[in-house]
Amino acid sequence: MAHQHSPAFLALVDDSKARVKEVDVAQTLARLAANPKAVLVDVREDNEWAAGHAAPAKHLGKGIIERDIDAAVPEKSTELILYCGGGFRSALAGDALQKMGYTNVRSMAGGWRAWSEAGAPTAK
Repeated sequence: MAHQHSPAFLALVDDSKARVKEVDVAQTLARLAANPKAVLVDVREDNEWAAGHAAPAKHLGKGIIERDIDAAVPEKSTELILYCGGGFRSALAGDALQKMGYTNVRSMAGGWRAWSEAGAPTAK
């Protein structure tokens, strides 16, 4: 389900992407394997999570992640890799978390679509 994104939204995403490092699915899988403390975070809406998600992921939707991240991941140096549907909302959320003092934040390029297409492990 491809959305027609507004120019203002795309400009906001581009601004965030200038500050948030991106990784692809292969890099994400490698980072998770190399660092057992790394956390993959799905920032999509509840209904998107319920329909299917990356098997190792925690769910902290973009609407609540800033409010709930301290309780879920109290250590600010924890490696966080965020993903959404295609890599836009995760960049926005990652930018916010960096502003909150998280120092090791990445956004997974291509998001859930890329994860699924790569045949990476999923769950419902």
